Amino acid sequence: MISARTRAWWRATLALCLGSFLVFINLYVPQPLLPDLQQTYGVSTLAVSFVMSAATLSLAAALLVFGPLSDAVGRESIMRYSLLLAGVCSIVLAFAPNFTALLALRLLQGFVLGGLPAVAIAWMGDEFDKPALLGAVGLYIGANSLGGISGRVIGGIVADIGGAPAAFVTVGVITLVGGVVFWRLLPRSQAFTPQRFHVATAVADLYQHLCTPVLLAAYVLGGINFMVFINQYSYITFRLANAPYSLAASSLGLIFLTYLSGTAGSMLSGRLAAQLSPARCMILGVVILMLGTAITRAESLTLIILGLTVNAFGFFLAHSLASSWVGRNAQRARGSASALYLVFYYTGASLGGFWLEPFWLWDGWAGVTLASWLLFGVTLCMAIWLRRVERRQEQAAVEKS
Repeated sequence: MISARTRAWWRATLALCLGSFLVFINLYVPQPLLPDLQQTYGVSTLAVSFVMSAATLSLAAALLVFGPLSDAVGRESIMRYSLLLAGVCSIVLAFAPNFTALLALRLLQGFVLGGLPAVAIAWMGDEFDKPALLGAVGLYIGANSLGGISGRVIGGIVADIGGAPAAFVTVGVITLVGGVVFWRLLPRSQAFTPQRFHVATAVADLYQHLCTPVLLAAYVLGGINFMVFINQYSYITFRLANAPYSLAASSLGLIFLTYLSGTAGSMLSGRLAAQLSPARCMILGVVILMLGTAITRAESLTLIILGLTVNAFGFFLAHSLASSWVGRNAQRARGSASALYLVFYYTGASLGGFWLEPFWLWDGWAGVTLASWLLFGVTLCMAIWLRRVERRQEQAAVEKS
């Protein structure tokens, strides 16, 4: 097993962080372009949000394939080829002839992108000891946020210069180059034991995970939090593209720099969890999310940005700990357990527009914040219940010792 802060740990963590970064620049590059795409194609806010939802939904479906498959054939090849194919998809997106073709290509790209996130944390669960796993997951998820920031910033800036096609080509080239580096950097697995792949066994493993309350609660927490968080950013672009703000695509892309606080939240999650406990940190993350959402109700652009910054910190703190919770509490088939967490996570992202759209049409951003608080109340209850489970686990460990 790889120990924390060793040379092997740094090399493996760097490779997986690079892979995570590349996945998320591809996934989120269209988000600051949504107002422009809405005008170009003459579609509704809900319809244009499918540019994001199509990719996240197919990514969620891919996790159900790649997670169990990786338990049988190994993790490395799946991650390597998915990155290279994702880069090709981004370049092809630049030549989409119409909105329907764009959505179809995003569906395909989302499926391809699912290869790395489906198995990366499972790879870490195989190769790292438990102390090393907590720190590595925090850095890995921090790279998620950096990739998300970079994709949006690149998308906004490049689109202002050469349009959306130029943004897709730029991200595609970055992904192909980075994929080659990832291929060479990722070390070979030493602790993986392949299991013969049977559909019935894979379905049974998924069913067992869903019937395990300590896993299901983490799945629900991660899925609902992301459902609200990521779609808040979509609707804030519509708010800020309109008067009195009237921000251009490049400026909307810069709004996503607030994700940097999410990177900090992910990277600090391991240290905070060691001091407070993982479940307490999940509670803290959800409370911070509720606070940040309240701040975004202000009319001041400065306060809106502050609220988004607070939100990002709280979300990634809770997400990092929920994700590592699954890795530590899954008793078998870690690949499918981690994949199932991400199925909830990205399915939530895909459905968020359906939840927030009626509130947006009813009362604009004030409606979106109300819809957000309603669901954060649910995830806060999940986190409190996980703390009770955690306390029982601590008591059982003391009794055994």
